[in-house]
Amino acid sequence: MKENTDGYRIADLDVDERPRERLAKLGPSKLRNEELLAILLRVGVPGESAVQVGKRLLDNLGGLTGIYQASFKEICSQHGIGPAKAAQIQAALELGRRISESSEEEVHYIHSPEDVFKLLRYRMGALEQEEMRVVLLDTRNRVLEDVVVYRGSLNSAQVRVGEIFKHAIRRNAAAVILVHNHPSGDPNPSPDDVAVTRAIVQAGKLMDIDVLDHIVIGRGRYTSLKQRGLGFTN
Repeated sequence: MKENTDGYRIADLDVDERPRERLAKLGPSKLRNEELLAILLRVGVPGESAVQVGKRLLDNLGGLTGIYQASFKEICSQHGIGPAKAAQIQAALELGRRISESSEEEVHYIHSPEDVFKLLRYRMGALEQEEMRVVLLDTRNRVLEDVVVYRGSLNSAQVRVGEIFKHAIRRNAAAVILVHNHPSGDPNPSPDDVAVTRAIVQAGKLMDIDVLDHIVIGRGRYTSLKQRGLGFTN
C-alpha cells in the first residue's frame, strides 16, 4: 500500500495548533493522544488532518491500548495508514512498553494501591485474557518479586490457594498483594473476585502471611478491594 503524501500536513495547521510546536513549547505530557500520533503520522489524508487521523485511529482501534494490541496488518488496514506509518506507531508504543519494564526493574516500595497500579498497569492493562499476579513484599513493603499464578477467568473453584502462597514461602515474603486484570477495561470486582479474595485472606492468616490488598486493573483505572471492604474483614 502506498503511503498517502497528498493529505493535510501538520504545516497546514495554524502555528498554535501544530502538535510539534505545542510539544516543543509545552512538553509531550500536555499533548492529547491524537496529537502525539499526529507527530508520528506527519501527514493526514484528503479531508482529514494528521490530528484527525490520529483521533480516528484511537476511536476505531479502542484507544492506545487497542492500538498496542492491534496487529501490524490491522493498523495498516486503517484508511491512510501504510506500512511505514504502522511501523512507526508500533515502534513508538513498544519503546514505551520497554521503558516501563526498565523502570520496573528498580527497587519499589508499596505504600498505597496506586503504587501497585503504577507498577503493573502497562504489563496487565493491555492483556486480552485475565491474569492474576502475586506481588511479594518484605517486612518494609519492598517488592521482592511479582509472579503470574493464574491465567483465565477468575473463579473461586479454579484458583488454587496453595499456588498463591508457594512463591511467598519460597521468597520468605512477609506479605502479598493480589493483582488481576479485567480485559473488558472495567475494574469493578465481580462476586467471584470477592470470593477468591476472602478465601486467600483466610488462608494467609493460617500461614501468617498478610494479604494486604487485591487490586483489579482495568483500562487506565483500578479498584482496591481492601479500600472497598470487599473480601477483607476487620
